[in-house]
Amino acid sequence: MIREHDRVVLTEPMAGEGLEAGDVGAVVHTYPGGEAFEVEFVTLSGRTAAVITVPSTRLRPVGVAEIPHAREFARLHPAG
Repeated sequence: MIREHDRVVLTEPMAGEGLEAGDVGAVVHTYPGGEAFEVEFVTLSGRTAAVITVPSTRLRPVGVAEIPHAREFARLHPAG
């Protein structure tokens, strides 16, 4: 069961937000029945990358034996 403040992992990309399967976020709100969650994704420096509503079918809890993996979040990188 996923609850508020839990860390969760995207199971599918959220292309419109620049998020990829495997990105880790924190649940900031649970919708009734647990059908969807408001999830905040942050960079490793603590900057908010996105706060989005994600259906429960596109999330899973973080596993106890998993480690994070870093990648550049292009939406926060200035074009140039």
